[in-house]
Amino acid sequence: MIKILQATSTHLEALTALFDAYRVFYKAKSDIDSAAAFLSKRLTNGDSAIFIAFIDGQAVGFTQIYPMFSSVSMQKLYVLNDLYVDSSHRGKGIGQALLNKGKEYTVANLGKSLILETDNDNPAQHLYERLGWQKDLKHLHYSWTPSSK
Repeated sequence: MIKILQATSTHLEALTALFDAYRVFYKAKSDIDSAAAFLSKRLTNGDSAIFIAFIDGQAVGFTQIYPMFSSVSMQKLYVLNDLYVDSSHRGKGIGQALLNKGKEYTVANLGKSLILETDNDNPAQHLYERLGWQKDLKHLHYSWTPSSK
């Protein structure tokens, strides 16, 4: 049975391992110490809501949700920035359970919407669409990164 809890500092070690694996999945270099420091700050500052999934007491996945605001609607919205399930536990409904927890959190906190961004070739797109997420074909997204000197 999948159990999902909102992460606290007591979950930091298990969460850090999953977070580091998530970053490596996206081609970042493994860095356990920095990952732990980053997550510790999020938890301490309340910058995000992190939910961690367990099966038989083992941490097997997580999602991290950040708040933001829409000036046009003058409402809060949330960004589901991270979603990860350990490769040995995929296909067991954990991703679905974490996505649904994000929806519940958004509703409970009176959010206008919950949004996510993913790679064009991410195989989880079928899961998002099956769970009622709508692909945005109307808006373009741009980013800017300062050049390093």
